[in-house]
Amino acid sequence: MFTRVRAGLMLAAASLALAVSSTAAAKPYKGAELYSAQSYLHGRIEMRMRMVRGSGILSTFFTYKNGSEMSGAFWEEIDIEVFGKDNARSWQSNIITGMGTRVTSEGVHDAGVSLADGYHTYALEWTPDYVAWSIDGREIKRSTGAQVTALKNPQSFRFNTWSSDATEWVGPFDDSVLPQHQFVNWIKYYRYNNGGFELAWQDDFNSLDSARWSKADWTFDGNRVDFDPQNVTVKDGTLVLSLTREGQTGFTGNVPRDEDTGSGAGAGGAATAASSSASGAGGAETATSSGSGEGGAATAASSSGSGEGGAATAASSSGNGVGAAGTAASSSGSGDASGEGGGAGGPLPDEEASDGGCGCVVAGASSTTSSWAAALAVGLSALAMRRRRPRG
Repeated sequence: MFTRVRAGLMLAAASLALAVSSTAAAKPYKGAELYSAQSYLHGRIEMRMRMVRGSGILSTFFTYKNGSEMSGAFWEEIDIEVFGKDNARSWQSNIITGMGTRVTSEGVHDAGVSLADGYHTYALEWTPDYVAWSIDGREIKRSTGAQVTALKNPQSFRFNTWSSDATEWVGPFDDSVLPQHQFVNWIKYYRYNNGGFELAWQDDFNSLDSARWSKADWTFDGNRVDFDPQNVTVKDGTLVLSLTREGQTGFTGNVPRDEDTGSGAGAGGAATAASSSASGAGGAETATSSGSGEGGAATAASSSGSGEGGAATAASSSGNGVGAAGTAASSSGSGDASGEGGGAGGPLPDEEASDGGCGCVVAGASSTTSSWAAALAVGLSALAMRRRRPRG
């Protein structure tokens, strides 16, 4: 079938070889990643998520400049990574920039509650001057300076659930807790315009929009799992990313109820509350209360409000999400291999422990055993070296 590879099409053959070798070297665990078809420069991204519990496991949302992992490319990435260890009470914020030696700015934050016990509203604000991380309307961290201004290119949006082999970072892997699932109720994207944010689009995950999102089917060095498209499902208006054993992929259970199925209007919405109203930049903080301020409604359903905070819709209506994942898997976190693989049309495997590799498009392969053998060798080598981001 593959008899000759035309000059200039070696990358296509290598891509096919990589697919073959990926199957041959299948890992015993399967994770999930969803990435967007479009990339975005600056804005506010909000998502309503319930994360994964279990030592050695990560559940994430991050932005990623596609092709960052390629040799000679400048890496650009912003992360939200929740650790499954210690009852999923901590999470990491991070910016990654640089070429060759990359700069990271990890911050680990104690949420005060288990992020696997309920849904929370996470937000990233990315402007030319700062990047800020918030949970439930409360800003947790803000970064400024040279690393922020180095983020010059559009980035894709990505979710994933996986397991790192860097035990000093994520804890020892405990596969007795499998299967585990990350739930995303909605995502929203606000474009940045003249110092403010304007809602551009939202996704409630009533179905999976194939024009907006794609499912990853790759892995990378330092990752215990292969990303399996069957572990990305949509059920009951919720995106589900699963971490399973091989042969047990997919999600057939019940989606946990989100007590706040409404979505906040403006830059900070109601996070979870009941029967509250508010206007202005903040919103109600707890059930049956009202107020204003910087936060959004923090707890409950059936709330209403306007302005930058306040819940916009309320219980029993599904949150409007915004999300456009770009393309590819991103790596996130600090330390050894906390990243992800992938690229706009598929993963761009690293050829070295730092950045290297190529994204391949299959096109017009036509005959020559020796050429195919060479391409297969390239693919196998690339698979063995797929590493998005080494720790240290």
